Amino acid sequence: MPAVTAPAHQKGDFCRFRRKSLRRRQSRTGPESPGQIPHRRLRGLDSFVNLLQATRLQRKGFETSILLYGPGVTLGLQRGFPRLGDESFPGHQNYANQIAKFIEEGGKVYACRFALQALYGHGEPSLLPGIRPINPLDVLDIVLLHQRDNAFILDTWTL
Repeated sequence: MPAVTAPAHQKGDFCRFRRKSLRRRQSRTGPESPGQIPHRRLRGLDSFVNLLQATRLQRKGFETSILLYGPGVTLGLQRGFPRLGDESFPGHQNYANQIAKFIEEGGKVYACRFALQALYGHGEPSLLPGIRPINPLDVLDIVLLHQRDNAFILDTWTL
């Protein structure tokens, strides 16, 4: 059997590449870029990565918004233990903190009222500050408006 001759990885080593392969891109004229998040909270990292990507797009100069619909509305709920906002373990408030950072940097976050109330039993007071509840009929309209304006839409699903 061949011997492994590479040295063992050490703490602090780079896992992959030190630099990006492509040059950094910025928005030219401030186009819109909505992200649509239909995921459940804590069902993999997809939802959190989408929040990070939306923040990154916002910082690149895109007018960015996040649409929480279906199970995705649970990302926008206030949580905590023993009180709302308390972090009972490291990372417990990752979603809330990332949404707050996104809103502070000028991003808009919308949540479908139907999913919020009818599917998950939460009212609008349960939403994190700054999230705008919208009529379920507006969910499709937002998507159609962005497609009409030829906006970049980041939309992922977990299967």
